[in-house]
Amino acid sequence: MVASSEEGVLVDRVQTGVRLEKRLLKVLRGLAEYHDMTLGDLLEGIVLHAFDGRHPFSGETRRRIDDLKRIYRLDLDSTASHRLMERVENPGSAKTSKRRSRPKR
Repeated sequence: MVASSEEGVLVDRVQTGVRLEKRLLKVLRGLAEYHDMTLGDLLEGIVLHAFDGRHPFSGETRRRIDDLKRIYRLDLDSTASHRLMERVENPGSAKTSKRRSRPKR
């Protein structure tokens, strides 16, 4: 169902427990705050644009993202997406790194 820009689209939302890289989340929260929207609304917009093969951000927003990345020391880009590893605690041992499984594209 596609609605015109003047119509609202009724949806059912669910609470989810998504895990994200800490600095990435800080940038997303900062961007949502900048646009006076919720983090969920921001993520929905990004994903819907991606599903349509469209870029979700204007030039001004890209500059704001660059500022936020600098502030929160986020040095990751899309080339890191399949290489992210997470520290996990094993009982009785020191922290180790474990590769997170990512779906193949």
